[in-house]
Amino acid sequence: MANATVDPQKLVAAALKRERTRAGLSIAELARRAGIGKSTLSQLESGDGNPSVETLWSLSVALGIQFSALVDVPRPAVEVIRLGEGPTITAGEADFYAATLLSAARHGTRRDVYLIRADRGRPRISQPHARGVVEHVILCAGRALVGPTEAAVELAPGDYVNYPGDAEHIFDALDDGTIAVLLSEA
Repeated sequence: MANATVDPQKLVAAALKRERTRAGLSIAELARRAGIGKSTLSQLESGDGNPSVETLWSLSVALGIQFSALVDVPRPAVEVIRLGEGPTITAGEADFYAATLLSAARHGTRRDVYLIRADRGRPRISQPHARGVVEHVILCAGRALVGPTEAAVELAPGDYVNYPGDAEHIFDALDDGTIAVLLSEA
């Protein structure tokens, strides 16, 4: 069963409200902890905002939860996600980098799997994630520089790399249509 009909903004809105309430935080306090505007958070919780990856990462860190908790939908026992389906978040206003959540960490685990689609352009530099996070990347198509910003390696189709996700890291597509699978674990 595909999740093509799920509105990502409504999904994020419900998850933010649920997780903020669980944490016992006011909108003002969560906004302060995440370093975003109170009005921005209010818009996101009402389903009117269009959050970037950076905003959602900041909110997930401030809430002490996995990023996927903000974008995941309940999953059936057997699941197929077709290319172009699934909750997808772009990097800011850009359309050169998109991450689609394929599998969120199940209860008691701490790992998420994403399909990354990127075009040549600005490199995607990610700030450090929670302590102990390790990212694994398998390049499927195209070429990319991937890894810690100071020690990124060039990957070709079929290549694999892992690196500390708790340090600044980069995904720089060298070809249009670059596709990779990213597994984030803690």
